[in-house]
Amino acid sequence: MTDEELLRYSRHILLDELGVEGQQRLLAAHAVVVGAGGLGSPVALYLASAGVGRITLLDADTVDLTNLQRQIAHTTDRLGQPKVESARAAMRALNPLVRVEARAQRADEALLDTLLPGASVLLDCSDNFATRHALNRASRRHRVPLVSGAAIRFDGQVAVFDPRADGSACYACLFPEEQPPEEVRCATMGVFAPLVGVIGTLQAAEAIKLLAGMPAGLAGKLLMFDGRASQFTEVRLARRPDCPVCGADGLTPGR
Repeated sequence: MTDEELLRYSRHILLDELGVEGQQRLLAAHAVVVGAGGLGSPVALYLASAGVGRITLLDADTVDLTNLQRQIAHTTDRLGQPKVESARAAMRALNPLVRVEARAQRADEALLDTLLPGASVLLDCSDNFATRHALNRASRRHRVPLVSGAAIRFDGQVAVFDPRADGSACYACLFPEEQPPEEVRCATMGVFAPLVGVIGTLQAAEAIKLLAGMPAGLAGKLLMFDGRASQFTEVRLARRPDCPVCGADGLTPGR
C-alpha cells in the first residue's frame, strides 16, 4: 500500500480482525452491485470508502425527484442522470483511489455471465423478483457469494448466500421462483427513508467482511428488521433438497 492508502485506511488497519492483510484483500477485490437506488446507495458509498478496489454498478434507471427522500448517493443537481453515473460521482468524491465501472444496464443472465467470473462478491440491491432470481442463479453458477437485501414500508431483510460452503441454501430455497410473492414497489407502498440505510449498511458490512477474509455473520441466515419497533429477528436457512437451483437436481456450482 502507498503512504496515502495507509493513512486513508488506517482505522481499518488498526482492527485486529482486518489489519494490513485484510485491507489489501479489499484493495484487490471486485464487487458487483446490482441496483443504485435506496439499498445500492449506502452499499456503493461504503464499499468505496472502505477501499474495495474495483466496483461495478448496474442500474438502468435515471435519478428522479422522488428518489432523493432515501437514495443518498444522488443529489438534486443530478436529476435526470443515469443512477450509476450519479452514484459513481458520489463514490469518486469520497475515494478517488477506487475503480468504479458504471453500467446503465439491466442485470440479465448474459451480462452477469460476463461480469461474475473473477468477481469477489455480488450484492443484490434490486427491487424485483425476477432480477433477484437471476442473480441467485448466476451466484451459484460462478460460485460468487451473494449478499441480498430488501426493504419496503418499515420492514427490511438481509441474507448472505455463499455457494462455496457445502450444503448452503440459496435465495430460491427461501423464495421459490414458482411461488412468486406479490410484487411490492416503493412507488406504490412507500418506504421509511432510514430503513434502506439500515439494510444497505448491513449489506455493505457483510460484503466487506467477506472480502477481507472475515466470517460473514449472516452466512446461511436471514436477518429481518422491523423499523417500527427497531427490532431484529434472525432465522437460520436450510437448503431445500428439491430446490431447482441448488438442490440435488439443480445447477452444479461452477458450471
